[in-house]
This record gives sequence, structure tokens and C-alpha cells, in this order.
Amino acid sequence: MNTLASSPVFEARTTPAWITPAEIGLLGAVWGASFLFMRVAAPEFGAAALVDVRLALGALVLLPFLWRARAQFPLRIWPKLALIGAINSAVPFVLFAWAAQRSPAGVGAICNSMTVLFTALVGFLFFREKISLRRTMALLVGFAGVVVLASGKTEGASIGWAVAAGTGAAVLYGFGINLVRRHVTGLPAAAVAASTLGTSALLMLPFAIAQWPDHAISAKAWGAAAALGVMCTGFAFVFYYRLIARVGPARAATTTYLVPLFAVLWAWMLLGEAVTATMLLSGALILGSVAFSQKAK
Repeated sequence: MNTLASSPVFEARTTPAWITPAEIGLLGAVWGASFLFMRVAAPEFGAAALVDVRLALGALVLLPFLWRARAQFPLRIWPKLALIGAINSAVPFVLFAWAAQRSPAGVGAICNSMTVLFTALVGFLFFREKISLRRTMALLVGFAGVVVLASGKTEGASIGWAVAAGTGAAVLYGFGINLVRRHVTGLPAAAVAASTLGTSALLMLPFAIAQWPDHAISAKAWGAAAALGVMCTGFAFVFYYRLIARVGPARAATTTYLVPLFAVLWAWMLLGEAVTATMLLSGALILGSVAFSQKAK
């Protein structure tokens, strides 16, 4: 491999300026579509079965990265990887899939935006990291957005439990990100993703078998599940890590702001889901708080 050509500095110099914002936009659109695909597939699969299909397909896409780096993954670290996978993939995916059966696609995406703030909060509470006044204020505003979202209704039905599930998933992502930072630093990121997705798929397999639907699953639902696993989980991770290597994690994380916007847009365009005033207000509060927390002091 040509080490100069593969370095972030070289790539940054040779990559046209429009490529990075285009890739950030594309990644936001793909991850926003994941909530649409969950909304389509979850009612037919159920949460456990859908998540296991998603995890397995995502792991298969990333398997070549793990195979290439297999020497860096001795047996002793696999229990740790399995735990991280459960916290950062299996359980959050189940919570989002469960929420997708009970609320519009945009609701889960808006809750997912709290991940940035929960990562800071978990680091402060459990890992002795400092948290600034700016981020503390942002957390309070973000929580207000969650409360507003939970108070909303869709077609007369409360979405409070779906919001609670989505927020719980974001909390788990906060734990997962902190664990990844501390326990798998130095390992190839795409290979780590393959290992955690693969172990999570094995963890979910008994639940998927036990809860596999006894009715035929439509081609539409299978297509949504395949897109969720292959495109939104497997290929999206590859895209994301390549983006981090070129522009750094802070700039790559700006996809956070685009995911709920695309999720709401896709659901409105393709499923005819209404965009409520509650969703707009809560989204503005949560995304505004995340943007405020990321500003330089």
C-alpha cells in the first residue's frame, strides 16, 4: 500500500472541496433512511427478528475489514467486544425498531440526535470527564425537547413510550461510545464495527428465532430489511470511517444534524407521514442544543 496516498493529509490535499460536504449529506440521507426502513419492516418482522437481520447483513458487509485485521483481535478481547456490541448495537437497534412500530419515522431520528449530549453526560457521570457549562445548558434544552416530543400525539395516539425507547437507545449509544474510546482504541474502526455487529447478531439470534413471525413476510419488508442492513449499517459505516480519516471526527459528526431532517423528509415523501408542530419544535430544541454544545468556547 502507498502510505503517502492513503494518509488523511494527502487525501485532503487531492480531494476536491465539494466532496466532503457531498459525502456528509449523503451519509445523513442514508442514516435518515434507516428510520424509514425500520418503519416499513418492523411491523412485519417484529423488533428482534428485524434487528438480527440488520446486524447479520451489516457484519457481512464489514467482514473483509475484520478478516484483514484478524491478527489484532485475539480471543481475550472478544468478550469485551461482545459487551460493547450489546450496548452499542443490539439493544439500541431493538429499541429503535420497537419505537418504529409505534411512532412516525422522524421521532426515533430526533431522539437519536441526543446521542452527542448523552455521550458527554455519561463521560461526566461514569468516567470522570469534565463537562462544560455550555454542554450542561445544552443538555437541559435537549431534555426539554424530549419532553415536548413525548407529549405529542400521532393520529390521536400518544407516542410517549416510543420517545422513551428512542431516548433510551441514545443513552446506550452514549455509554457505547465511551466504552469504545477506552477499550478498543488503536484497533481498525471498521474491523471493530464488524466484530461488534457480528457478536450482536449471534446474541440476538435466539430472540429472533423465538419471535420470528409465523406469517409470510412481504417482499417490501424484506427489501427494507436488506437496505437497512447492507446500506444503512454496513456501507454507511465504511463511508463514515473514511470520512473520519479524511476530515476528523468533529466534522464527520455534523451528519448528526442531517439525520432527523432526512428521516422526516423521507417519511413525508414516501410514507405520507405528517410533520407535526410538536416534532418541529422538539427537533429545533434538540438539534439546536446539540449545535450549541459543539461550538468552540
